[in-house]
Amino acid sequence: MTVDLAGLPPLAWVPRDGEGAYHAERGELLLVADAGVDWTNDSLGGGRQHRAAALSFPAPAEFNLVARIRVDPPRTTFDAGALAVWVDEDHWAKVCFEWSPAGQAMVVSVVTNDWSDDCNSSVVTAAEVWLRITRTGPAWAFHASSDGVDWQFVRLFRLASRQDARVGFLAQAPLGDRCVVRFDQIRLTGTAPADLRDGS
Repeated sequence: MTVDLAGLPPLAWVPRDGEGAYHAERGELLLVADAGVDWTNDSLGGGRQHRAAALSFPAPAEFNLVARIRVDPPRTTFDAGALAVWVDEDHWAKVCFEWSPAGQAMVVSVVTNDWSDDCNSSVVTAAEVWLRITRTGPAWAFHASSDGVDWQFVRLFRLASRQDARVGFLAQAPLGDRCVVRFDQIRLTGTAPADLRDGS
């Protein structure tokens, strides 16, 4: 299934079909994660899981993808809305607006080259956060923002694959019955920031 979203190339699900809809009248993409779905290649040796679905498009050679993310309450541990990069089950990454085991909303990033490197970033006290994926040259970067203007550096990394990547929107509910995520203020631009660490 493809979904048309203004300003983006046609969207399609990876690595499996998911549930979502775009409401053009309010510029909102809504994704619904089923119970128990996630992406994880557990570094502690637990089972791998890739049952969450990302609504995605082919990643340009250089770009920024920005969205404001809100997750409907009640929230459960590790539920999240995310911006995600997918190559295959061994090479992917995501920057998430996630509910922590401590009962806090956080920016969390995961980079997977065979095994997942999972890192907590800032606590989010608001009901929403802006997230950004940047691709520049061989590298990817994640940023977060409270207002969509000033950006906090989260992560700079490479994926150890030369295969084509896809980028897009993800909802997950590893321990919950479901997770409803709303993405709006979505924009795609073709130029990476000149400085990834100065807040621009």
